[in-house]
Amino acid sequence: MAAYCIVYEHIDDPETFEVYRSQVMPTIEAFGGKFLVRGGTFTTLEGEMPFQRIAMLEFADRATAEAWYRSPEYQRILPYRLKATRCQFVVVDGI
Repeated sequence: MAAYCIVYEHIDDPETFEVYRSQVMPTIEAFGGKFLVRGGTFTTLEGEMPFQRIAMLEFADRATAEAWYRSPEYQRILPYRLKATRCQFVVVDGI
């Protein structure tokens, strides 16, 4: 069953975020993942949306998504994203 990483972000430091963004794709591709959403315009139809950006990745399953997140390659660049953004990161199973 596919699993999705959904990241809600507010970018506070665009320069540091660009360092992260320029290095993240090979880490995702190494685990067979792909972006379904990467930024882009969105409309909030209900509730409050405190974030300015949404990213959504698809992996074959939860184990693969979590293995990617915990991989040394991703953990090496993760501090750039954490320094540059305020965010919420969730992994959810597909149907």
